[in-house]
Amino acid sequence: FVLIPPLGLIFLVLGTIFIGVATPTEGGAMGAVGAILMALSRKRISLPLLTQAMESTTKLSCFVVFILIGSTVFGLTFRGVNGDLWVEHLLTSMPGGQTGFLIAVNILVFLLAFFLDFFELAFIIVPLLAPVADKLGIDLVWFGVLLAVNMQTSFMHPPFGFALFFLRSVAPPKVKTTEIYWGAVPFVVIQVIMVALIILFPNIVSHDVAKAPAKPEELQLDFQLQHQGGGGTDSGGAPDLLKQLQGQ
Repeated sequence: FVLIPPLGLIFLVLGTIFIGVATPTEGGAMGAVGAILMALSRKRISLPLLTQAMESTTKLSCFVVFILIGSTVFGLTFRGVNGDLWVEHLLTSMPGGQTGFLIAVNILVFLLAFFLDFFELAFIIVPLLAPVADKLGIDLVWFGVLLAVNMQTSFMHPPFGFALFFLRSVAPPKVKTTEIYWGAVPFVVIQVIMVALIILFPNIVSHDVAKAPAKPEELQLDFQLQHQGGGGTDSGGAPDLLKQLQGQ
C-alpha cells in the first residue's frame, strides 16, 4: 500500500500521456497537482515550502522565456546578414550527403551540449539545422527525435549539466564533484548508443510515423456555412469558403 500513491502519481503523468488523455505539458501539470495533493494528505507541505516551490517554478519559466526571446532576436539578426544561407551552403556541400550531414550535426550538438543546455540548443541551433535537413530529403520528424535524444545528454554533460547540479545539491558532502562527473559518463554513453541506433535503424522512429492517418499538408477542412436568409447549410472546402466570403 505504501507504493500505491507514488505509482498513481507516475500513472497520472505518463499514463495520461500514453493513452492520449493529456499532452506532455498537461501531464506535467497533472503531476504537479497530484504531488501537492499527496503532500497535503501526508501533512508534509506548508505554505512557506509551497511558496518556495512556486517561486522556483516562476524563475525557471522566466528563464525559458528570456532564452526564447534572445534566441528569436539572434535568429532574426543571423538571417538578416544571410547567416542561414551560409550555414545551408556549408552543410549541404559536405561530403557524404545525408550521412555526412548527420554525423557532423550530431558531433556538433554533442560538443555544444557541454556548454549549452537543452533550451538553448532547441531554440538556436535546431532552427538552423532543420531547413538543411529538409533540403537534403531527411524526414523532419525522425530528425527532430534524433536531435532530441542527442540533446538529452546536455542534462548530464559536465560541468554544466542540470542533473549534475541537482545531484550535487542532495549528495552528502563526502561525495566529490569529480565522482559525480565520472558517474554520469555511463548514462552519456547510453544516450550516444541511442543516437547510433536511431541512425542505423530509422524504423525505430518512422514505424509509428508511417501509421499517421494523414500528412498535415494533405489535410482538407470542411466547413458548414449557415445562410443568413435560410436554414440550409453548404458544405465545401477552404477554396469554396474563400469564394463565398469574397462574394459577400
